[in-house]
Parts: sequence; structure tokens; C-alpha cells
Amino acid sequence: MSVLESALVESTIPAQDLERARTFYAEKLGLTPLSEGRIGLRYRLANGTRFRLFRSAGKPSGAHTQMALMVEDIGAAVKELRVRSVQFEEYDTPSLTTADGIADVGYAKAAWFKDSEGNLIGISQPTEGVA
Repeated sequence: MSVLESALVESTIPAQDLERARTFYAEKLGLTPLSEGRIGLRYRLANGTRFRLFRSAGKPSGAHTQMALMVEDIGAAVKELRVRSVQFEEYDTPSLTTADGIADVGYAKAAWFKDSEGNLIGISQPTEGVA
């Protein structure tokens, strides 16, 4: 067993404006930072998963998923986030098509939105039996 197999994962997401990002994550996603420090804002979710928003001068590409959140009911999650004015991406390509913001990608149903900083955030509901 590798020493990394027991490691916790903490995604790091760039933010050009931490206050704007804090407001987005609070008002649109309903998340409150666990802590705030020199590096940025740290959030804790289920089962010890974490992510951090850090101050960065760089701009995210927004062209790929930078963080994915797995949920039990993607329809309910999309509905709740839309009530909070989150705008979901719509795709219509040969490899990815969404219907009302949600795509069936085989192993999961998934939806994507951009945060206040332009980071592409995904939410997904895994297909039963798929890890």
C-alpha cells in the first residue's frame, strides 16, 4: 500500500478576488469557510474532503473541470443551485450534450457551472455500481 492511499485530498482553486469568491460560495453554494488564513479560504465537505480558495493573479481557463462534487441526486442539486441563481453550462457537441443543464456521461449524470472567478465546477451523480 502506498503512503498516499491514506492521504486526504484538498483541491486548490484559484481566486483573483477572495472576497468576491467568498460571497459566491456563501450565497450561491451555501458554503461557509472552515478557516481563513494567509493562503486563503478552506472549506470542509463530507468525509474529510476539503478544498481551498487561494489568492492568485492567474486566470483559470474554465475549459476543464477544476473541481467535481459528487451528489446523491443531481436533479435536486441543480434545482437548488438554480434557485440561488447559479447558471449551468449547456453543451451540444458530438461528445457531450446537456438537457436542462445535465449530461449523461455513461458513468454518471453531470452538470457544470462557473464560479465567480471563472473556475469550472462540476457536480455529478455516479451511476449505480460505478466507482
